[in-house]
Amino acid sequence: MKLISWNVNGIRAALKKGAMDYFASGQADVICLQETKAHPGDVQHVAWPKGYEVFWNSADKKGYSGTAMIMKMKPLSVTNHIGVKAHDTEGRVIAAEFADFFLVNVYQPNSQRGLTRLDYRVQEWDPAFLKFLKKLEKKKPVVFCGDLNVAHTELDLTNPKTNRRNAGFTDEERERFSAVLASGFVDTFREFEKGPGHYTWWSQMMNCRARNIGWRVDYFVASAALRPRLKRAWISPEIMGSDHCPVGLELK
Repeated sequence: MKLISWNVNGIRAALKKGAMDYFASGQADVICLQETKAHPGDVQHVAWPKGYEVFWNSADKKGYSGTAMIMKMKPLSVTNHIGVKAHDTEGRVIAAEFADFFLVNVYQPNSQRGLTRLDYRVQEWDPAFLKFLKKLEKKKPVVFCGDLNVAHTELDLTNPKTNRRNAGFTDEERERFSAVLASGFVDTFREFEKGPGHYTWWSQMMNCRARNIGWRVDYFVASAALRPRLKRAWISPEIMGSDHCPVGLELK
């Protein structure tokens, strides 16, 4: 089973930059998108790849946040919330249930410049989202993916020292992600690749992408029970169309 995740930074913009060619050629069973910045009616003219169905969770606010899942495999059910009203207006989560696991697509909140949203992120969102994951996990294993807006370790960004108190690399955000892993999840990419230099987001300034000055903030994370089924995990920096690149996971 091949799974893809990609923060497209606006699905309409990404489609104009050739994203549909990637969707059609990637041969994924499920493609999870984040930061779609759209409602279904905004792209009703689009012909999605044959055999796929698109599920949307759009933010109440137009042109903001939002997630979508493009699925070849038919899910048993789809849920568009984590069950907490305060967190469920920004279109940040879609959870699809399959026969033997849940797949959760998430666009986690950014702590913002000046860390204006850090307290919300680490004190409210992170605990609520982990509670949601563990509730699903009581029924069957969970894979969650998306733009988690955190570089977990110093290996996951080019300049850790100068970014120490910047959004996405605060001690608080990193500790929360460590707590998720300690609760029984694995960072699937790090099951296969232990070294530095692998990034999924690059600033659009200073030619950062060409120079590979970036951050790894996009992940596939899986219940530890699924570790024997992990076949490969990868990053696709060659795929353009967004300031993020796609990441993937294949399960046996």
